Amino acid sequence: MLHGFVSFYRRQEENGMESQPLSKNRTFVLLFIAGIFGVVSFSMFLTTTTWFVISDNGSASALGLVLIAATVPRIAMMIFGGVVADRYKKTSIMFITNFVQAILLLLLFILVQNDGLSTVLLLVIAAGFGMLDAFFGPASTSMIPKIVAKSQLQRANALFQGVDQVSFVAGPIVAGVLMESIGVSGSYFIAMVLALLSAVIIYPRFIREGPVALQEKQKPVQEIKQGLAYIRSSRFLMTGLVVLITLNFFVFGTLHIAIPFLVESYGGSPLNLSYMEASLGLGLVAGTGVLSTVLINKKGRTSLFGLSGALIAYVVFALVPHLTMLTIVVFFIGFSMSFVFIPFFTAAQEQAADFMMGRVMSIIFLAMNGFDPISYALVSGLSAANIPIQTILLSFAAIGLIITAVLFRKAKTYQSM
Repeated sequence: MLHGFVSFYRRQEENGMESQPLSKNRTFVLLFIAGIFGVVSFSMFLTTTTWFVISDNGSASALGLVLIAATVPRIAMMIFGGVVADRYKKTSIMFITNFVQAILLLLLFILVQNDGLSTVLLLVIAAGFGMLDAFFGPASTSMIPKIVAKSQLQRANALFQGVDQVSFVAGPIVAGVLMESIGVSGSYFIAMVLALLSAVIIYPRFIREGPVALQEKQKPVQEIKQGLAYIRSSRFLMTGLVVLITLNFFVFGTLHIAIPFLVESYGGSPLNLSYMEASLGLGLVAGTGVLSTVLINKKGRTSLFGLSGALIAYVVFALVPHLTMLTIVVFFIGFSMSFVFIPFFTAAQEQAADFMMGRVMSIIFLAMNGFDPISYALVSGLSAANIPIQTILLSFAAIGLIITAVLFRKAKTYQSM
């Protein structure tokens, strides 16, 4: 009975959403703006915290601990974040997440202003901040299918992911300007204001959200098991997760370590490092721009071609001994990556049941982000063993290309979607 009501409500919503462009979809626009403020705030927090640790005690180990505290609990909590997104209204989750993050940022502002921020306190706050972000991501992405028509999902995802990339690049720039002009505490304060604005915009009373699809609540562990079983039962989702893990582990994860290594080995400067990071972001934005206008039919096959393009560009990246050329190649890596995750995101949202959407999206987020620390550790360890970085990158690219070739040969169902 309840599932029937949810289905009826969803059909009524679809009929209304089909007739209006995304720019006139009030709920999508509010979610879009809240996402901008939230991502800029989060990236400002990371940049400001990184600079504070370096400038305060100059310890690389302390910086590593803080970054681990900010990222590992976030990854660990992602699946549970999906359970919460299926259980409760997504606007409430996003509002609470941003509001608590704003409180943590206010606490950081007060502590820095009064010279009371110790490394232990920073580790605790960083862990809390990262864990909260694990709830925001699954809630926001699983809400998109509820507020836009299926025919608009690809464009909505492209716009959402595109602005996410722009915001994540813009955050460090804003933080850098603010730290230069009004100090670390000022940067935390502005990040707090942005998090609070995001919370206000996504306040549940301002957003029209349909009823929660998951009505029969069980123990969280049981619901996680159900989510994993649901994904295992879908050949498309399982193959897509392999595609995302291959991209994340063999390309994206290693790239963040490889870029500073190569800049240093080729005699570059911090400016060259900034150019490469910006080029990667621009490539991602350009790819999402294309996908926001060109409708993709064979989403599975498109994601495999995107993965192939990213890996081939990665081979070139490993071989080219020139910083300017490397900066150009990084653009094409970012461009190709967009054609991997956006088509798969869209297809997963089209196929996943409403009552399972949060858990599906949280596991997808885990596949996209969970292998970064392993890549960092592996590349750093191999490099410490005096293996040339170019050899490491070529090896990773070769393994990734082998996996992609097997998927092209075996994953026929995935390619037909």
